[in-house]
Amino acid sequence: MLELFAQIEESVAAIREHWTGTPHAGIILGTGLGGLVEQIEVEAALDYESIPHFSQSTVQGHRGRLICGQLHGLPVVAMEGRFHMYEGYSLKQITLPVRVMKALGAQLLVVSSACGGINPYFRCGDILVIEDHINLMLDNPLIGINDDRLGPRFPDMCEPYTQTLVDRALQVARREDIVAHRGVLVAVPGPNLETRAEYRFLKIIGADAVGMSTVPEVIVAVHAGMRVLGLSIVTDLCLPDALEPTDVAKIIAIANQAEPSLRKLLVGVLDGERPAATAAASDRSP
Repeated sequence: MLELFAQIEESVAAIREHWTGTPHAGIILGTGLGGLVEQIEVEAALDYESIPHFSQSTVQGHRGRLICGQLHGLPVVAMEGRFHMYEGYSLKQITLPVRVMKALGAQLLVVSSACGGINPYFRCGDILVIEDHINLMLDNPLIGINDDRLGPRFPDMCEPYTQTLVDRALQVARREDIVAHRGVLVAVPGPNLETRAEYRFLKIIGADAVGMSTVPEVIVAVHAGMRVLGLSIVTDLCLPDALEPTDVAKIIAIANQAEPSLRKLLVGVLDGERPAATAAASDRSP
């Protein structure tokens, strides 16, 4: 963790050579939300390979750039593609960009992803507003010597997803006639999808959906003192007694179909952040 602090500083210094803004929000654009970049007034775009200590995204549809700019007047920094445990990266490597976003000034993390629906009331294309999670990745990005400059040794996780943001997202969904559910996401390492028996187990322990990302980033965001909003597109149904084979192409197609709704939902939530961002900017003024 002590070495991690130096890595964060080196990453931030490289970004500052191209962009001097202070983001209000950091956004991880997972499967199905890459189109949000079209709405960002881009002030700098950096390939991950140009940022020290950033990993390379190998997943189809993840471009691998850090986008810095304005989203409807709100300063943001967005990851155009994320990293996963199943790509062979450690959770510290996966979550380094969240640390960097925080060091750049971001107070809010928005995480998007695709997930499999375990709750029988979910349908493909619905959006999950994550209100809690279960970590079954058999690892934790905070393991090791704690650096108090980055966060406390034992961060509290009674509200990993900020309830006011969950409520705001559901309000926007009702206003925009978007099918959205609040629920619990369970994270597994992947990359294989789960067996029937595993889906039964995940349902028993309280999961509404399952994914292979999001939870490590959220743990680190909470450790860093950031507010968190988690959104996920249900791209396949994981009903053990009616299970059908799926594939990546189908998952991506469903995510792309739901992308306009997810984008509208995210933008609607961030619209409510402008007063806070303006106040924070005023506090930083000389």
